[in-house]
Amino acid sequence: MKMKHMITAALTSIVMASPALADWPEKPIQLIVPWGAGGATDQVTRVVASELEEALGQSIVVVNQPGASGSIGSQAAWDAPHDGYTWTAGAAKDLGTYAVTGKMDTSIKDWDLYLNSALASVISVPADSDIDTIEDFVEALKAGGLSVGTSGVNSAGHSAIEAISNAVGGSYIHATYDGGAAAVLSTVSGETQATTQLISEQIDMLRGGKLKPIAILSDGDADVPGVGVIPSISGSLPDVPVAPIYFGIFVPGDVPEDVSAKIDAAWAGLATSEALAEYTEGRGSLMTVHSGAEAQEKVWSSIQLNAWLLHDAGTSVTSPEDLGIPRP
Repeated sequence: MKMKHMITAALTSIVMASPALADWPEKPIQLIVPWGAGGATDQVTRVVASELEEALGQSIVVVNQPGASGSIGSQAAWDAPHDGYTWTAGAAKDLGTYAVTGKMDTSIKDWDLYLNSALASVISVPADSDIDTIEDFVEALKAGGLSVGTSGVNSAGHSAIEAISNAVGGSYIHATYDGGAAAVLSTVSGETQATTQLISEQIDMLRGGKLKPIAILSDGDADVPGVGVIPSISGSLPDVPVAPIYFGIFVPGDVPEDVSAKIDAAWAGLATSEALAEYTEGRGSLMTVHSGAEAQEKVWSSIQLNAWLLHDAGTSVTSPEDLGIPRP
């Protein structure tokens, strides 16, 4: 009996002295951006990482690890020890649907979500394009052969063009690139005829007159400083489903509780971040600082829409229904 008490006391002492539990973070945190440099995820993640470094008193090293629609970097974060030293980032709708396409075997509930911004996709064409209205765009889709640049299957741009094409019975040529910035540049250069990437990825080209906005995938018109009013797609195509696309940082949900508590506290401080507010306002997005159950609730509608778009397009390996994602 005494020996049992001695062993128990020794184990308790080891746990209490564990650096991951007592002193976290005592070394730099690796934050994997699973998309290319310059895209929406990369942009906002670097702003947030800088703010969190001060709050946590430790360096956060942002590493771009793109591939397989963001699943390679996300899987790397999941495969790393769940000690709070490896995070990933991106759009929650992607993380929540990798199981649908067989790219990962996790659900959104397996992760702690720390949301920072909400974005919408914009249909844009080169400034000299003959396409001027959503009606022109739909006509081009129905005619077939329209080339659309996105950052790949399951990206925000791909989800957007799939939703539009399905609603109008059109078709398109899908040109994929390593990140949203590259996809946008493909349309600016005329390599593709349109892009449906996120507004934050297009904003500089829109303000510079290099791209012409046709419609925004939101339930209301958007008055964007330096661009003007971009009409809502819902005004012309009410059957196209729209939902905010939430971006954030994602941490495996089973990290030690005191690590989660420290991240929670640091994240709450972002609500008053001037740097994040300036970034979101300047990039045409909304600052949305949420975590915990509230964050899970916020992202669910976009996960449902994306999951069923993928399934209906024939790119799923498992039905969303079987994964507990009912059709919206």
